Amino acid sequence: MSLGGTQAHLTCPDLPPLVRTAAEAAAAAGFGESCLPEQGRLLALLAAGVGHGRIGETGTGCGVGLAWLTAGATPGAHLVSIDHDGQRAAAARAVFDGRPADGPPVRILSGDWAELSAYGPFDLLVLDGGGQGKGDRPPIEVADWLRPGGLVVLDDFTPFTTWPPVYEGRPDAPRLHWLRHERLLSCEIPLRPGAATIVGRYLGVPS
Repeated sequence: MSLGGTQAHLTCPDLPPLVRTAAEAAAAAGFGESCLPEQGRLLALLAAGVGHGRIGETGTGCGVGLAWLTAGATPGAHLVSIDHDGQRAAAARAVFDGRPADGPPVRILSGDWAELSAYGPFDLLVLDGGGQGKGDRPPIEVADWLRPGGLVVLDDFTPFTTWPPVYEGRPDAPRLHWLRHERLLSCEIPLRPGAATIVGRYLGVPS
């Protein structure tokens, strides 16, 4: 989730219809921290490569990022997202209740982000509302959440300009965890001057 992400969508042309509906719902709910449009387009691109696989997301918000994922996913994909805020989850459900029935199935849950693991393993996992290791809880174990070859996506980073990356004067431990993870092939993708996303592919259990 990104500060100003909802407003950035409201002034962005050429959005998929479901994305615009979700952004308008977020604005009406007073939720301003949707993903950025640049992040959303990356999510749609990655979702397009999943085929008939499973896509998961922590941190539904009002459904903007999930709408981008749905815009890119094939009808054979399955998407599930969770948010700890029941009102936001309900707002997202209302957005998706009105979409055409020929798209991929989408399930929106309300609860702790860790409950999403029961719906995995995932071919694409977006950690936007928990599981990144940024707070006082440890990051997910990728082997428990991802299929071999699956992708994990984390946003809300600023592009690093030094190595190791620094946050508040110290090495950025959460970012380094994902970039140096021994079972992930990871990179950081700058999306705009103040925003970057980490994408990592799970290499599976070592032989």
